[in-house]
Amino acid sequence: MATMHGSHKLLSRNEALLRVRAWQAAGKTVVFTNGCFDILHAGHVGYLNAAKQLGDILLIGLNSDASVRRLKGPNRPVCSETDRAAVLAALQAVDAVTLFEEDTPESLITLLLPDILVKGADWNVEQIAGAKAVLEGGGKVLTVPLLDGRSTSNIIDKILQLYTNPSPGSGKD
Repeated sequence: MATMHGSHKLLSRNEALLRVRAWQAAGKTVVFTNGCFDILHAGHVGYLNAAKQLGDILLIGLNSDASVRRLKGPNRPVCSETDRAAVLAALQAVDAVTLFEEDTPESLITLLLPDILVKGADWNVEQIAGAKAVLEGGGKVLTVPLLDGRSTSNIIDKILQLYTNPSPGSGKD
């Protein structure tokens, strides 16, 4: 993760494991969530703030660029993994960020075994990658409400609509 140096919040997988174990040994409740977080918006911020309220430490598993492309298509991500990680790390609610290359964070979650695994309320617990490992390890799997109508895809669609069909007087000829 050489591209992610510069913030004490940006961790390699091994650093994340050491930190999680240290936090847990100190009696801290570690909350884990994951995602692409391609274009950060109010929905993301509300979701991450709600996740942070569930424990002491919020650790984000961030899909790598290659992982996002496989999941979202060849035009994504819009923002690089380095930029996405830096933006997440700058949020007060976020204590640490680590990348994962796989399509799901299952192996990362199984390695880290956070106390609480969180996803948005649009996920069924049975569908959440890593849920089984967390539950078997004595942890909890929770969902938090999402802010309606907020998504990166909606933002991209709006930008495309605005700039491919400019309104009169928009300055785009």
